[in-house]
Amino acid sequence: MTSFTPDSSIASDIIPSLNYNERANGRLPDMIVLHYTGMPDVEGAITRLCTAGTDVSAHYIVLEDGRIVQCVPENMRAWHAGVASWAGEDDINSCSIGIEIVNPGHDWGYPDFPLRQIAAVITLCRGIMLRRQVPSHRVVAHSDVAPSRKRDPGEKFPWHSLANSGVGHWVQPAPIVRGEPLKLGAASDDVRNLQQALARYGYGIPINGKYDAITADVVTAFQRHFRPARVDGIADRSTLTTLQALLAALPAGATATAAQ
Repeated sequence: MTSFTPDSSIASDIIPSLNYNERANGRLPDMIVLHYTGMPDVEGAITRLCTAGTDVSAHYIVLEDGRIVQCVPENMRAWHAGVASWAGEDDINSCSIGIEIVNPGHDWGYPDFPLRQIAAVITLCRGIMLRRQVPSHRVVAHSDVAPSRKRDPGEKFPWHSLANSGVGHWVQPAPIVRGEPLKLGAASDDVRNLQQALARYGYGIPINGKYDAITADVVTAFQRHFRPARVDGIADRSTLTTLQALLAALPAGATATAAQ
C-alpha cells in the first residue's frame, strides 16, 4: 500500500503499513482495542508497525503530543491483537479497530499518559464509534482480549476519563475492604460463579470452578482495566462487586457479546 485517504478527519499523517489483509468473511468492525506501543521511542514503534516482515500493525497511532497517524484503512484487517478472544470470537483483528498509544510501557518506566494524548484518543474513538456503530462496552484493552500475554494499556490508563466522554464502559470501582478473597488454588462454586460472570462480560475463560493460572490472569486483566488501585490477580470483595456492577450497568438489552 502506497497511500490512502484517511478515515478520520483528525488524522494528521498517513504512514502506510505493509502489514494488513482483508477482514475474514466480510466481517465489519464493531470493537475498538486500545494498546500501548511498549517501546522506548516513537520512531522505533512506528518502524515496527509499518515495516514488512514484522507481522504487526495498527489502524492508528496516537502520539504523546496528540497527533494521530493512520497506518491501515479501517475497512482492512490490521494485525494488532495477535492470539486473542472476546465474547466468543477469536479473530479479534477481523472484528476490531486497533489503536496504538505511544507509551514505553511497563518495561520502560511506564510514565503517565499526557492529557493531550488522552484527549486525542477520546476524539478518535468517538469518531470511530459513530462511523462503525461501536457500543461503548466494546471498547476494550489489549490485556482484556489477551490476558495471559499482555498488560497494555495498563493500570495507569485513564479509562474513567474516556467513559466520562462516552468512550468505554465504566463504573466507580468498589472500595477495597477486608474480606476472604478468592485466589490461586481455590476450587469452589464461588470460583465457578466468578468465571461465569467474567465470561458473561466477554473475557475468554474456562468455566471449571478452579482458580487456576488462567483465572488469575483474567482477574489481573480485569483489575488493570476496572479496579486499578490494586492489581494482584486476587478476586477480593472489591473486584467481585465491581464486576457485578459492570454487568448490571450494561445498556438495556445489551451484552458484551459479539454483534449478531
